[in-house]
Amino acid sequence: MKVGILANPNKKGVDQIIKNLCRSLERENLTPVLETVTAGIINAAGGIEPKELAATCDLVAVLGGDGTMLNAANQLGPADIPVAGINVGTLGFLTTCTDSELDIFAKAVAQKDYTLIKRMQLRATITSANGEKKSFRALNEVTLARGQTGRLVELDAWVDGELLNHYRADGLIVATTTGSTAYSLSAGGPLIAPKAEVFVITPICPHSLSNRSLVVSHSSLVELAPAENAECPMFLTVDGRDVMAINQGDRIQVEQAGHALPLLRLEGRNFYSTLRQKLGWGRD
Repeated sequence: MKVGILANPNKKGVDQIIKNLCRSLERENLTPVLETVTAGIINAAGGIEPKELAATCDLVAVLGGDGTMLNAANQLGPADIPVAGINVGTLGFLTTCTDSELDIFAKAVAQKDYTLIKRMQLRATITSANGEKKSFRALNEVTLARGQTGRLVELDAWVDGELLNHYRADGLIVATTTGSTAYSLSAGGPLIAPKAEVFVITPICPHSLSNRSLVVSHSSLVELAPAENAECPMFLTVDGRDVMAINQGDRIQVEQAGHALPLLRLEGRNFYSTLRQKLGWGRD
């Protein structure tokens, strides 16, 4: 069984963690395969590109945090391969275990003692005023927000062709259940369990306090556009990674991508225990 390894080169001490993970996997008769940048971190020969990693391995282990997981999901593409996050530090919402649990992780993989949780992704398609189209994939969220001024933006949102609202706010977030614990949560959105077949629309600092998050079906089509006479450009951000200027006449469609990311969860670990840990629930 081949286990791909993709690491964040900016994490302190990740070189030693890569070596430790390789040893843990080899003790369980698993074959580690390093991604190109990851191989360079430890000065190892070879290394393959992320999409080739996804095509040739049985599972990919990502070393970093939740941000590294978001980037890895984009790099690996739509391949239907299990992904395990190994957090360098404390346990994250997307990660499987921490870097102190490498032997536990390797043993669980060898014995297939784990569960796969499918995480829905979004597809954002920008249609410009001249008809040009660009598409992007998001695991967490798609955000349309104000540009370089401190002013509120005005934008319109539709759900399945029906006008939802005319917003005056800093922006609007369309988030998956995975993204409900990220930017949407910071903007006052609800926590949503990963298995719920929904996504959430959350305004950022709306001018009216009556503007609240709305949870819609995973089969919904959400459309966003600058309102008539709105100040432009606005900026569309995908998972905090891809940033595009949105001008008057542009329109964004957000819908389920059709490909869910299979995240590996060790037995005995669950979303609710991570919530308790990260949010400090149950403490005196």
